[in-house]
Amino acid sequence: MKSVAITQSTGVPFTRIYSYGAARGENFVTNDDLAGPIDSSDEWIQQRTGIVTRTRASEGVLAVDLATDAAKEAIEKSGVAAEKIDLVIIATISNVQQTPSMAAVVADRVGANPAAAYDTNAACAGFSYAITQADALIRSGAAHYALVIGAEKLSDVVDPTDRSISFLLGDGAGAVVVGPSDFAGIAAPVWGSDGSKAHAVGMNATLVDYRDGDAQWPTLRQEGQTVFRWAVWDMAKVAARALEAAGVTSEDLAAFIPHQANMRIIDEFAKQLKLPESVVVARDIATTGNTSAASIPLATHRLLEEHPQLSGGLALQIGFGAGLVFGAQVIVLP
Repeated sequence: MKSVAITQSTGVPFTRIYSYGAARGENFVTNDDLAGPIDSSDEWIQQRTGIVTRTRASEGVLAVDLATDAAKEAIEKSGVAAEKIDLVIIATISNVQQTPSMAAVVADRVGANPAAAYDTNAACAGFSYAITQADALIRSGAAHYALVIGAEKLSDVVDPTDRSISFLLGDGAGAVVVGPSDFAGIAAPVWGSDGSKAHAVGMNATLVDYRDGDAQWPTLRQEGQTVFRWAVWDMAKVAARALEAAGVTSEDLAAFIPHQANMRIIDEFAKQLKLPESVVVARDIATTGNTSAASIPLATHRLLEEHPQLSGGLALQIGFGAGLVFGAQVIVLP
């Protein structure tokens, strides 16, 4: 058979994040609002998690709606015309329709149709995973500009009587536009998984169980101590490895943006990484709650609003959650 050479695409050497957009649920839900069904108190929740209130969306608002709003802000700030975006990736665990993807719907809503579009499920590491994919696809030449979104309406998959995770969760979406750069704006990732601990966080039933009447609507559960120990000890090491992969130290950072899982975990991270006082640590969880794949871009959006001097600085972001999965990388803040 005759050998025929095929053409492969080639892209740009570097990418960066151009802009952030955010959308939070419009309702502020206090600890007192949730304490009754789990036989708890505001003091107990604050001591264990650092959460004072969390944002949740109204009944008629879906995760795809939050994603759309965040995407529109990111595109407007980026200076990139929507029609130039040829890749849309949404990290989510709360699309209440298995198909179509939220990404395809959002691409059309924002004017990026016919961009390649898909959803990815890496739970709380989903945004980090999606950034890694966007960076690689643009540098390979498979895409030119990417819209990356972490979007969750976790109130759709929560049991208000569950003491393991329900009081942690909020609703929101964070979006970024990624494109070509004259400098390296997204470092190599440190990412992976440990499926041997898959039981530690996840749904308490399948859709088949629900359809057959063998279970209620599936909702999230977690083994709190298992997840806490894994996050505090193993993920701090991943964060340190991400600094090494980027060729920088904690002294070079302007910001540290971990997944907003628990304030105690965030504080322990900062201690183990020996972060200097000059590094701003994201603590968006106090008023937004844990929004899974949306938590890193939401926290970054807030940091840039409150500390505009961080623009152009280095930030270490790390996501970790159900799977168990993790992903971390250093980025240059837009």
